[in-house]
Amino acid sequence: MQSSGEQSSGQADVVVTIGTRGSPLALAQAHEVRNRLARAHAIDAERIAIKVIRTSGDAIQDRALSEAGGKGLFTKEIEEALLAGSIDLAVHSSKDVPTFLPDATWLSAFLPREDPRDAFISRTASSLQDLPAGATVGTASLRRQAMVLRLRPDLKVSVMRGNVETRLRKLDSGEADATLLALAGLKRLGLADKATRIFEIDEFLPAVGQGAIAIESRRDDDRTNALVKGIGNADAEVALTAERSFLALLDGSCRTPIGGHCRVQGERIHFSGLIISPDGREEYATTREGPRSEAAALGTDAARELRERAGERFFTLFSGA
Repeated sequence: MQSSGEQSSGQADVVVTIGTRGSPLALAQAHEVRNRLARAHAIDAERIAIKVIRTSGDAIQDRALSEAGGKGLFTKEIEEALLAGSIDLAVHSSKDVPTFLPDATWLSAFLPREDPRDAFISRTASSLQDLPAGATVGTASLRRQAMVLRLRPDLKVSVMRGNVETRLRKLDSGEADATLLALAGLKRLGLADKATRIFEIDEFLPAVGQGAIAIESRRDDDRTNALVKGIGNADAEVALTAERSFLALLDGSCRTPIGGHCRVQGERIHFSGLIISPDGREEYATTREGPRSEAAALGTDAARELRERAGERFFTLFSGA
C-alpha cells in the first residue's frame, strides 16, 4: 500500500489507508479526517496512512470541467483505488462527488460542515458590483459563471482552473480582475483573509455539498465503516442527503448550473435550490421546509418542481445534450 505519496510509520503499523488528491486543500482535508479518526479511536495518527492519487481532474487544466467530462474527474482514480483495495477510504470535497457512485461504495460519513458560502476576491474592487463594466471574472464553475452574469451581465467570465493557491497567483498576475472561491477551502488553508467580500447564501446559492468533507468507503468493509462512523456528523449527513437528492433528480453534472443548500436547525431543515442558464438569463428557484427525517423527500420534491417548471427544453438547451 505504500507509495511516495503515502505517509505512515511503516506498512506493518498501518491501521487504515486514506486516499486523496494531492492539492494542499485535499491534503488538509485528509489530515483532518486522519486526526479525527486518531482522536476518536485512540490511534496514533502516524498509523493512519495517506496515499496521494493523481486524478484526471488534476491533469486537465486547460479547459472547464464541463468540457472535459464533469466533476467525476476528481474522484474516478480514487474510487478505482478504493475498489481495488489499495486504500480503505477516500476523502473528497462533497461538491466534487458525482451524483451516482459505484454500487460497491457509499458515502459513509460527512465531517461537520465548514462555512458553505462563496468568497469574492479581487485586488481592484471591493465587491462584484464595484467591478467596472467589461471586467473579467475567472472561474472554472458554470454555477458561479451563471450567477455572476445574472448579477452583472456586463462582465466577462473566463476559465480559471487550478488549486486555490494557483488561482490566487493567477489573480495576482492579472489573468482576471476577480475570482470566486469557496470560503470553506480558504478557511481550511488559513487563507480566509484573502476574501475581499463574502456572499450571503440567499444572494449567491452555493454548490451542492459546498463546505462539507465526504468520506467514501466500500459497503462491505465493516471494519472501516465502523471506524468512520465514529467521526460522522449527523447534521451534515442530513443536509447532504437533501442536497444530493435534489441533484440526483436533476441528473446534475457540471453541464447544468445548479445551486442547492440545506440548513439544519434542530429537528427542522430549510432547503433552497435553483437551476440557471449559463448566461444567467433564465433561472428557476424554490425552497422547502420540513422535518429532518424527510430530507431526501424534500430535496427530491424541490427538484421535481424545478424540472416541471423549466421543462425538458431547459435541460436540452443548457446541459450540452
